[in-house]
Amino acid sequence: MEPSGVVESLWDRMEARDRDGPAALFAEDAVVEWPVSGERITGRDDHVAVNRAYPEGRSIRVLRIVAGDGGAVSGVEVPHEGVGVFRAVSFRTVRDGRIVRGTEYWASPGSDPSPAWRAAFVEPV
Repeated sequence: MEPSGVVESLWDRMEARDRDGPAALFAEDAVVEWPVSGERITGRDDHVAVNRAYPEGRSIRVLRIVAGDGGAVSGVEVPHEGVGVFRAVSFRTVRDGRIVRGTEYWASPGSDPSPAWRAAFVEPV
């Protein structure tokens, strides 16, 4: 499977609450980093466990997937009941149809306030 298909399948399985399905998409020794929270998930089993433990109440909407050269970048929106809306940009390296490495940047829209000095040059989204 091409990198874009692997990443699309990952998000589809996660949205479908297929708690074990994503395991087939990760290499056994895959490493995924979340720099914003300063965490690293090492190994397929821990990645599956993290997603299995994720609190219910969320949905996933894929905004975009761009792939090439052995990897894919995806942007998703994750509204979560009672918690708020998150956006994630994920960079994934795919080899032989499996994710071997990933870096995900998770944030909530508006959580990083625009500084006053930019006000003359920007508009709210």
